[in-house]
Amino acid sequence: MKKFASYLLVVVLSVGWYASAHAQSRNTYTQPKDSRKAEKRQQKAQKKYAKAQKKAERKMLKTEKKNTHYPRQQF
Repeated sequence: MKKFASYLLVVVLSVGWYASAHAQSRNTYTQPKDSRKAEKRQQKAQKKYAKAQKKAERKMLKTEKKNTHYPRQQF
């Protein structure tokens, strides 16, 4: 009887452990749709901000180059 009880206990614990491990692993891979969408929006906004910064830097360098006046060379 003790062998059967210990065997039953091991089976119940292993099934419980498997079920909890399976539930945890499934939750790590599946994210709610809203969080994926929010993450995508955030990445898009960051990309747009980086593009605007790059454009502003190019414009600033172009203006700086345009406004640079060198002294005239006399021969």
